[in-house]
Amino acid sequence: MILISTQQLTFEEYLNYQGESGVCYELYRGHLIEMPTPTAIHIKIIEFLVYQFRCFFAAHNLPLVAVVTTAVRTEENSSRVPDVMICTQSLWEQVCAQAGSAVLDFEEKPLLVIEVTSQNWRDDYIRKRAEYDLIDIPEYWIVDPNQPKIRVCSRPENEGSYSQQEFLPGQQVQSVQFAEFILSVNQVLSPPLVEDLIREEQAQRQQLEQQVERLAQRLREMGVDIDTEV
Repeated sequence: MILISTQQLTFEEYLNYQGESGVCYELYRGHLIEMPTPTAIHIKIIEFLVYQFRCFFAAHNLPLVAVVTTAVRTEENSSRVPDVMICTQSLWEQVCAQAGSAVLDFEEKPLLVIEVTSQNWRDDYIRKRAEYDLIDIPEYWIVDPNQPKIRVCSRPENEGSYSQQEFLPGQQVQSVQFAEFILSVNQVLSPPLVEDLIREEQAQRQQLEQQVERLAQRLREMGVDIDTEV
């Protein structure tokens, strides 16, 4: 954790803070923290997870969104910027309609946050876990490509603090809230390019369309009028 100034800011001052262009800042108990420039693998993991969550929400018709660079207020004068945040569409639209920085306040709680570890990995495992737990975020993932492992923290019913599960290479990681959302740990830690996944999906869709068209043509040749409405 690198504090960039000894001057303390209130949460309201943080919302209106104009720092260096292109730099993202967190607020920890009044002190600004400049977030480190992410590595390439860090970016690939985030893009992969966002893509997978968005596909899952669309396929299951869930009114949820997966977003990045959106902050979450965790204490009176603290605000964190998780790598990935899951919230309802209605909450996200509410945030979009607000002036100023994209920050969720205390009453605006995400369903799930994800941190991909970097050089400040201690914050992810200790400080941020405590802060996310304190404001009752139901689920928190720590994706650690260096260990390598994925830790999923969640709050079981009738328990007052996070419990945790760890998923290692060769296993599959599963969301606590979305039981059908299951990913290979290996794929998360060493993900393909999202662009390649999109190309693969488009190729599969085109192949299916061609198969349907061939079947339709064969039925026409057999004298079946498939164009007649029933």
